[in-house]
Amino acid sequence: MMAGHAEKLKKFPGFLTVTIGCLVLLYAPMIVISVYSFNATRSITKWGGFSLGWYAKVFANPEIQRATVNSLVIAVSASTLATLLALLAAIAMVRGRAFRGQEGVYVLINLPLLVPEIISAVGSLIFFLAIGISLGLMTVMIAHTIFCIPFAYLPISARLQGIEDHYEQAARDLYANAWQSFRYVLAPMMLPGIVSGYMLAFIISLDDFIITNMVAGPGATTLPLAIYGMVRIGFTPEINAISTLMLLASLVVVTLSYLIGRTKRN
Repeated sequence: MMAGHAEKLKKFPGFLTVTIGCLVLLYAPMIVISVYSFNATRSITKWGGFSLGWYAKVFANPEIQRATVNSLVIAVSASTLATLLALLAAIAMVRGRAFRGQEGVYVLINLPLLVPEIISAVGSLIFFLAIGISLGLMTVMIAHTIFCIPFAYLPISARLQGIEDHYEQAARDLYANAWQSFRYVLAPMMLPGIVSGYMLAFIISLDDFIITNMVAGPGATTLPLAIYGMVRIGFTPEINAISTLMLLASLVVVTLSYLIGRTKRN
């Protein structure tokens, strides 16, 4: 049915033109940024020859190095915690017994996807200030963990829903307890969904700006915040180089997440 609807949509007048126009609007600026990151001159409009000098300056910049370390520490910590919480939630929602208010819990888990990010950022800031937590790397990690849970939950729950429960029943018949059936049977089968959810949560945390800008304190500068600070001073090809590297990292992680997630169909 879905394939039939897709074919009908492709035959709709102007569909191809609109699709090409959307792709150009989305990806043309990224291509321009990537191309001019190799510009030998400081101009961001005139080509002055090929050079890797701006990338060398990026890797030699101590502020960028500190921001990169902060981003990686926060992304790894937040995505790990978010994936663990999402895994527990998926098992409870999919494999657990039905309970009253289950639909409400599902909405609560996915609430960060439904609420505008600026609302989540302001709410997180007010919460941290209300309970007296000093803003810093810890508050950024907590906020990112909450925000990334639904991104990890969706592929994990989708993978779990595709696994028949008779595998666990067979393990129980062979005298495996609940932990053993999960560790040796369910967890290996869920691994593609877990890894895919982790990668999505990681890249969401790594690229986030709005929430980080709200809850980050002194010394908690991440790469998106560092780029924003550099843009306010003046746009240079060095910013193009940083943006290109982040774009490349995002493409690699998202592609790996997609390829690993595809195994759930096999």
